[in-house]
Amino acid sequence: MFDEIDILKHHGKQFIPDVTKVNLPVYYKIGLPVISTEKIDEKLLIDAENACPTDAFKAFPTSIDLGKCVFCNQCQKICGEKKVKFTTDYRIATNTREALIIKEGDKNPLSIDQNIVREEIKRVFGRSLKLRQVSAGGDNSNEWELNAAGNPNFDMGRFGIDFTASPRHSDGVVITGPITANMAEALQICYDAVPNPKILVLVGTDAISGGIFEGSPALDRSFLDKYKVDLYVPGNPIHPLTFVNGILDLIKKM
Repeated sequence: MFDEIDILKHHGKQFIPDVTKVNLPVYYKIGLPVISTEKIDEKLLIDAENACPTDAFKAFPTSIDLGKCVFCNQCQKICGEKKVKFTTDYRIATNTREALIIKEGDKNPLSIDQNIVREEIKRVFGRSLKLRQVSAGGDNSNEWELNAAGNPNFDMGRFGIDFTASPRHSDGVVITGPITANMAEALQICYDAVPNPKILVLVGTDAISGGIFEGSPALDRSFLDKYKVDLYVPGNPIHPLTFVNGILDLIKKM
Protein backbone atom coordinates (compact mmCIF):
# COMPACT_ATOMS: atom_id res chain seq x y z
CA MET A 1 0.00 0.00 0.00
CA PHE A 2 2.81 2.41 0.84
CA ASP A 3 4.33 1.80 -2.60
CA GLU A 4 1.04 2.82 -4.22
CA ILE A 5 0.94 5.99 -2.10
CA ASP A 6 4.49 6.88 -3.16
CA ILE A 7 3.53 6.39 -6.82
CA LEU A 8 0.46 8.62 -6.41
CA LYS A 9 2.54 11.35 -4.76
CA HIS A 10 5.12 11.16 -7.54
CA HIS A 11 2.77 11.13 -10.52
CA GLY A 12 -0.09 13.13 -9.12
CA LYS A 13 -3.66 12.61 -10.31
CA GLN A 14 -3.98 10.37 -13.35
CA PHE A 15 -7.09 12.12 -14.58
CA ILE A 16 -8.45 15.62 -15.12
CA PRO A 17 -11.10 16.20 -12.43
CA ASP A 18 -13.02 18.80 -14.47
CA VAL A 19 -12.51 18.70 -18.26
CA THR A 20 -14.45 21.95 -18.65
CA LYS A 21 -11.96 23.98 -16.60
CA VAL A 22 -8.44 23.20 -17.71
CA ASN A 23 -5.62 25.71 -18.04
CA LEU A 24 -3.44 24.48 -20.87
CA PRO A 25 0.28 25.34 -20.95
CA VAL A 26 1.17 28.70 -22.50
CA TYR A 27 3.02 26.98 -25.33
CA TYR A 28 -0.25 25.38 -26.46
CA LYS A 29 -1.30 28.05 -28.92
CA ILE A 30 -3.41 26.17 -31.41
CA GLY A 31 -6.75 27.01 -29.87
CA LEU A 32 -9.24 29.78 -30.66
CA PRO A 33 -7.63 32.56 -32.74
CA VAL A 34 -8.39 36.18 -31.91
CA ILE A 35 -8.26 38.88 -34.59
CA SER A 36 -8.01 42.38 -33.18
CA THR A 37 -9.31 45.56 -34.80
CA GLU A 38 -5.84 47.10 -34.75
CA LYS A 39 -4.81 48.60 -38.08
CA ILE A 40 -1.71 47.15 -39.70
CA ASP A 41 -0.05 47.42 -43.08
CA GLU A 42 -2.48 45.97 -45.63
CA LYS A 43 0.44 44.30 -47.38
CA LEU A 44 0.94 42.09 -44.32
CA LEU A 45 -2.67 40.95 -44.50
CA ILE A 46 -2.29 40.15 -48.19
CA ASP A 47 0.96 38.29 -47.51
CA ALA A 48 -0.78 36.25 -44.80
CA GLU A 49 -3.62 35.37 -47.17
CA ASN A 50 -1.18 34.27 -49.86
CA ALA A 51 0.81 32.20 -47.35
CA CYS A 52 -2.25 30.31 -46.06
CA PRO A 53 -2.03 26.76 -47.46
CA THR A 54 -5.78 26.12 -47.36
CA ASP A 55 -7.25 29.57 -48.11
CA ALA A 56 -8.52 29.77 -44.51
CA PHE A 57 -7.20 33.29 -43.91
CA LYS A 58 -8.89 36.20 -45.67
CA ALA A 59 -7.39 39.66 -45.69
CA PHE A 60 -10.46 41.80 -46.42
CA PRO A 61 -12.49 41.58 -44.29
CA THR A 62 -9.99 39.83 -42.06
CA SER A 63 -11.17 36.40 -40.97
CA ILE A 64 -10.00 32.83 -40.31
CA ASP A 65 -12.09 29.82 -41.25
CA LEU A 66 -11.38 27.19 -38.60
CA GLY A 67 -13.02 24.60 -40.81
CA LYS A 68 -10.15 25.07 -43.26
CA CYS A 69 -7.37 26.19 -40.91
CA VAL A 70 -4.44 23.81 -40.40
CA PHE A 71 -3.22 25.88 -37.43
CA CYS A 72 0.20 26.50 -38.98
CA ASN A 73 0.20 29.99 -37.37
CA GLN A 74 1.67 31.60 -40.49
CA CYS A 75 -0.91 34.40 -40.35
CA GLN A 76 0.10 35.17 -36.76
CA LYS A 77 3.80 35.17 -37.67
CA ILE A 78 3.25 37.51 -40.61
CA CYS A 79 0.71 39.89 -39.10
CA GLY A 80 2.08 39.86 -35.55
CA GLU A 81 0.36 38.80 -32.33
CA LYS A 82 -1.18 42.24 -31.87
CA LYS A 83 -3.33 41.54 -34.93
CA VAL A 84 -3.72 37.74 -35.02
CA LYS A 85 -3.15 35.56 -31.99
CA PHE A 86 -3.88 31.87 -31.49
CA THR A 87 -4.85 31.30 -27.87
CA THR A 88 -4.95 28.28 -25.56
CA ASP A 89 -8.78 28.21 -25.63
CA TYR A 90 -9.58 24.63 -26.64
CA ARG A 91 -13.37 25.03 -26.58
CA ILE A 92 -13.83 25.61 -30.30
CA ALA A 93 -16.39 22.95 -31.27
CA THR A 94 -19.70 24.19 -32.63
CA ASN A 95 -22.77 22.91 -34.46
CA THR A 96 -22.91 25.46 -37.29
CA ARG A 97 -20.43 25.72 -40.13
CA GLU A 98 -20.74 29.51 -40.24
CA ALA A 99 -19.65 29.85 -36.59
CA LEU A 100 -16.23 28.43 -37.49
CA ILE A 101 -15.40 31.62 -39.38
CA ILE A 102 -13.65 33.89 -36.86
CA LYS A 103 -13.99 37.54 -37.80
CA GLU A 104 -12.07 40.66 -36.91
CA GLY A 105 -13.14 41.91 -33.49
CA ASP A 106 -14.84 38.67 -32.41
CA LYS A 107 -14.25 38.06 -28.71
CA ASN A 108 -16.81 35.42 -27.83
CA PRO A 109 -15.64 31.79 -27.63
CA LEU A 110 -17.33 29.26 -29.86
CA SER A 111 -20.27 27.37 -28.42
CA ILE A 112 -23.20 25.16 -29.31
CA ASP A 113 -26.34 26.87 -30.57
CA GLN A 114 -28.92 25.02 -28.49
CA ASN A 115 -31.75 26.46 -30.58
CA ILE A 116 -30.87 24.19 -33.50
CA VAL A 117 -29.92 21.04 -31.60
CA ARG A 118 -32.40 18.33 -32.53
CA GLU A 119 -34.77 17.49 -29.70
CA GLU A 120 -34.07 13.76 -29.93
CA ILE A 121 -30.38 14.41 -29.19
CA LYS A 122 -31.23 16.00 -25.87
CA ARG A 123 -33.93 13.44 -25.09
CA VAL A 124 -32.17 10.22 -26.12
CA PHE A 125 -28.43 10.81 -25.71
CA GLY A 126 -28.25 12.83 -22.51
CA ARG A 127 -27.34 9.84 -20.34
CA SER A 128 -25.22 7.72 -22.67
CA LEU A 129 -23.66 8.12 -26.10
CA LYS A 130 -21.93 5.39 -28.10
CA LEU A 131 -20.08 6.41 -31.25
CA ARG A 132 -18.57 4.64 -34.24
CA GLN A 133 -15.46 6.33 -35.58
CA VAL A 134 -14.72 6.11 -39.30
CA SER A 135 -11.31 7.08 -40.68
CA ALA A 136 -12.29 8.19 -44.18
CA GLY A 137 -8.79 8.62 -45.54
CA GLY A 138 -7.36 10.22 -42.40
CA ASP A 139 -3.68 10.41 -41.50
CA ASN A 140 -4.20 8.93 -38.01
CA SER A 141 -3.42 12.17 -36.16
CA ASN A 142 -7.05 12.89 -35.27
CA GLU A 143 -7.64 9.20 -34.70
CA TRP A 144 -4.89 9.21 -32.07
CA GLU A 145 -6.40 12.19 -30.30
CA LEU A 146 -9.84 10.58 -30.25
CA ASN A 147 -8.28 7.48 -28.75
CA ALA A 148 -6.64 9.69 -26.12
CA ALA A 149 -10.04 11.14 -25.20
CA GLY A 150 -10.84 7.82 -23.58
CA ASN A 151 -7.58 7.38 -21.70
CA PRO A 152 -7.22 7.90 -17.90
CA ASN A 153 -6.37 11.59 -18.36
CA PHE A 154 -9.49 12.76 -20.19
CA ASP A 155 -11.67 9.72 -19.43
CA MET A 156 -14.77 10.63 -21.43
CA GLY A 157 -16.17 7.23 -20.45
CA ARG A 158 -17.10 8.69 -17.04
CA PHE A 159 -19.76 10.71 -18.90
CA GLY A 160 -21.14 7.63 -20.65
CA ILE A 161 -19.39 8.52 -23.92
CA ASP A 162 -17.54 5.67 -25.64
CA PHE A 163 -16.47 4.40 -29.05
CA THR A 164 -17.88 1.08 -30.17
CA ALA A 165 -16.62 -1.55 -32.59
CA SER A 166 -19.90 -1.92 -34.47
CA PRO A 167 -22.17 0.75 -35.98
CA ARG A 168 -25.15 -1.37 -34.94
CA HIS A 169 -24.25 -0.68 -31.32
CA SER A 170 -23.75 3.05 -31.93
CA ASP A 171 -25.73 6.24 -31.61
CA GLY A 172 -23.82 8.10 -34.29
CA VAL A 173 -20.81 8.35 -36.56
CA VAL A 174 -17.61 10.35 -36.03
CA ILE A 175 -15.77 11.04 -39.28
CA THR A 176 -12.08 11.81 -39.57
CA GLY A 177 -10.23 12.33 -42.83
CA PRO A 178 -11.27 14.14 -46.04
CA ILE A 179 -13.53 11.26 -47.25
CA THR A 180 -11.68 9.66 -50.10
CA ALA A 181 -13.50 8.05 -53.00
CA ASN A 182 -12.33 4.64 -51.78
CA MET A 183 -13.97 5.21 -48.39
CA ALA A 184 -17.20 6.87 -49.54
CA GLU A 185 -19.17 3.63 -49.90
CA ALA A 186 -17.84 2.16 -46.66
CA LEU A 187 -18.83 5.34 -44.83
CA GLN A 188 -22.35 5.17 -46.26
CA ILE A 189 -22.71 1.52 -45.25
CA CYS A 190 -21.56 2.34 -41.73
CA TYR A 191 -23.94 5.29 -41.41
CA ASP A 192 -26.89 3.26 -42.68
CA ALA A 193 -26.15 0.54 -40.10
CA VAL A 194 -26.51 2.96 -37.17
CA PRO A 195 -30.08 2.86 -35.80
CA ASN A 196 -32.16 6.03 -35.67
CA PRO A 197 -31.98 8.55 -34.16
CA LYS A 198 -28.28 9.15 -34.80
CA ILE A 199 -25.80 11.99 -34.79
CA LEU A 200 -23.06 12.95 -37.22
CA VAL A 201 -19.79 14.50 -36.06
CA LEU A 202 -16.95 15.84 -38.22
CA VAL A 203 -13.56 15.83 -36.49
CA GLY A 204 -10.57 17.76 -37.82
CA THR A 205 -9.92 20.12 -40.70
CA ASP A 206 -9.79 17.35 -43.30
CA ALA A 207 -13.25 16.08 -42.39
CA ILE A 208 -14.83 19.52 -42.20
CA SER A 209 -13.52 20.98 -45.45
CA GLY A 210 -11.11 18.56 -47.07
CA GLY A 211 -8.14 20.53 -45.71
CA ILE A 212 -5.12 20.54 -47.99
CA PHE A 213 -6.86 17.92 -50.13
CA GLU A 214 -9.87 20.11 -50.92
CA GLY A 215 -10.76 19.85 -54.60
CA SER A 216 -8.75 16.69 -55.15
CA PRO A 217 -10.30 14.20 -57.62
CA ALA A 218 -9.39 11.48 -55.10
CA LEU A 219 -12.13 12.72 -52.77
CA ASP A 220 -15.85 12.00 -52.78
CA ARG A 221 -17.55 14.23 -50.22
CA SER A 222 -21.08 13.82 -51.60
CA PHE A 223 -22.03 12.02 -48.36
CA LEU A 224 -22.04 15.37 -46.56
CA ASP A 225 -24.55 16.81 -49.02
CA LYS A 226 -27.17 14.33 -47.81
CA TYR A 227 -27.06 14.66 -44.04
CA LYS A 228 -27.07 17.35 -41.39
CA VAL A 229 -23.86 17.61 -39.38
CA ASP A 230 -24.58 17.87 -35.67
CA LEU A 231 -21.10 18.84 -34.47
CA TYR A 232 -17.95 20.32 -36.01
CA VAL A 233 -14.73 19.78 -34.07
CA PRO A 234 -11.93 21.82 -35.70
CA GLY A 235 -8.22 21.18 -35.31
CA ASN A 236 -5.27 19.74 -37.18
CA PRO A 237 -5.25 17.53 -35.23
CA ILE A 238 -7.89 18.24 -32.62
CA HIS A 239 -7.25 18.34 -28.90
CA PRO A 240 -9.08 15.66 -26.84
CA LEU A 241 -10.52 18.41 -24.65
CA THR A 242 -12.05 20.06 -27.72
CA PHE A 243 -13.84 16.86 -28.63
CA VAL A 244 -15.00 16.00 -25.10
CA ASN A 245 -16.29 19.49 -24.37
CA GLY A 246 -18.00 19.69 -27.76
CA ILE A 247 -19.87 16.43 -27.19
CA LEU A 248 -20.82 17.39 -23.65
CA ASP A 249 -22.15 20.74 -24.86
CA LEU A 250 -24.13 19.06 -27.63
CA ILE A 251 -25.91 16.56 -25.39
CA LYS A 252 -26.27 19.10 -22.57
CA LYS A 253 -24.26 17.12 -20.05
CA MET A 254 -22.10 19.99 -18.81
